[in-house]
Amino acid sequence: MSAPVTISIDAMGGDHAPDMVIEGVKLAHVRLPHVRYLLFGDAQRIEALLESAPEIKGVCTVRHAEDSVSMDAKPGQVLRTGRKSSMWLAVDAVAKGEAAGVVSAGNTGALMAVSKFVLRMLPGIDRPAIAGLFPTERGETVMLDLGANVDCNANNLIEFAVMGEVFARAVLGLEQPSVGLLNVGSEDIKGNDAVKAAAAALRDTQLPIRFHGFIEGNDIGAGTVDVVVTDGFTGNIALKTAEGTVKFYSSFLRQAFQSSLLAKIGFLFAKHALNKVKTRTDPRRYNGAMFLGLNGIAVKSHGGTDAFGFANAIAVAVDLVAHGYNERIRKEFERLHPQDVPSQRAAGNG
Repeated sequence: MSAPVTISIDAMGGDHAPDMVIEGVKLAHVRLPHVRYLLFGDAQRIEALLESAPEIKGVCTVRHAEDSVSMDAKPGQVLRTGRKSSMWLAVDAVAKGEAAGVVSAGNTGALMAVSKFVLRMLPGIDRPAIAGLFPTERGETVMLDLGANVDCNANNLIEFAVMGEVFARAVLGLEQPSVGLLNVGSEDIKGNDAVKAAAAALRDTQLPIRFHGFIEGNDIGAGTVDVVVTDGFTGNIALKTAEGTVKFYSSFLRQAFQSSLLAKIGFLFAKHALNKVKTRTDPRRYNGAMFLGLNGIAVKSHGGTDAFGFANAIAVAVDLVAHGYNERIRKEFERLHPQDVPSQRAAGNG
């Protein structure tokens, strides 16, 4: 039996909170019965929902929060005035050691700002990165950064490479994950100064990374590498493009199979195969973006997800805790010789 783990939840974060959050906790409890929850938010509303969910009342502790963070709140505003919000208190529970990780479906920018302010960074890491899993032809690929850092220098990209590589080993169980830098071409002469400097450092350094080199956008879905490293501007566009493409083709196929009687008959024969594709590409299965590099586990759920997606985000946080991700990344940076620490090695710093 797994040891008990406590996860703090921003119960007021997301488009359909707190109802969706409680439903997500119910689904997560079926898969993860050893997990306990600290639920931060409007205590009256949360406790009323728990009355209809007796199966999780025993694993949930409700803590009242006077305020919540709106989806359009500015990060700076939240840092100034949001200390009594459900988001802040949920993150603070991790900092105080009351919870092993935090999950929120709230405002991404605010959650990143609060998490960085309250949890601080792990030693040797300059910036946090948002990481997520992508389905590929070969299985799954971890990609970072997905939006935390619009502008990145070579230092940042190398740090992301180390964090992503450790994640692939610790959580995905890969012995020697390959790492690629997303670029506009695979040739060494392609790319901006930061990307080229990071690639040169990754090739020459003693960092324990199996560096593949440059990859292009089509390599992501092909699963050419296990870890895709890029800046947050490019990564977020890639993420949203992938999500939009899946929605487009789902809608396109639905319309096509409803276009005629013959098409409807064809759907009956193709239904099983199509359902396999739908399941494989369901974004809810990959819900739960990880804030890597922080001195604590923080996971961001998509704001518009449903209970199934939120349960998966909880599972991501539990996985990071169970595999000791933060301790492993801490040891990885401590283990590096001074001349190999990314903050001292890379060229092209801004």
